[in-house]
Amino acid sequence: MREHDVPEVLAIERSAYAFPWTAAVFRDCLRVGYGCWVLLNEGRVSGYLVMSVVAGEGHVLNLCVDPACHGRGFGRQLLESGIEHARRLGAETVFLEVRPSNRRAVDLYYRNGFCEVGVRPQYYPVAGGRREDALILARDLGSVSQAGQGDVHGDSDG
Repeated sequence: MREHDVPEVLAIERSAYAFPWTAAVFRDCLRVGYGCWVLLNEGRVSGYLVMSVVAGEGHVLNLCVDPACHGRGFGRQLLESGIEHARRLGAETVFLEVRPSNRRAVDLYYRNGFCEVGVRPQYYPVAGGRREDALILARDLGSVSQAGQGDVHGDSDG
C-alpha cells in the first residue's frame, strides 16, 4: 500500500464497515512502517491488509476485501501474505481481533489455522451506542504455510 492507494482503500473500508477507519489512520499506519498491502485485481485495489510485527508477535490490524469481490479467495491471499511477512520478521505467533458477528471473517481465520484464545468484552461499536465483544484469535507460525498465488503489493519492510 502506498499513499496514492488510500482513497481506493478508504472507499472499500467505507463500503464494508459501519464504523470504518479514517484516511488519517491508514496514513499513520504507512508513516510508522506497519506492513501494509493492497491486493490488485484487474488493476484495481480489491482488498488490503495492515499488520504490525513486534517482539516476536504479528498483529493483523485490518484485513478487508471489497464486498463486490467476496468469494474469490482474496482474503486468504492477503492473510497468507501477512503471515509470511510476520514469519520472515521472526514472529512466532500472529494475533487478531474479529467480531463474532462477522461470520465470513471468522470462518476465514479458522480455515487458516487460527484458534480462539480469548475475548475482549465490548470492544467494537455497534449501531445505537451498543458494543460487541471481539474474539481474540491466534495462529502459531510453526504450522505449514498455505500462501496463495495472489497479486499482492505492499511495503514488505514494514
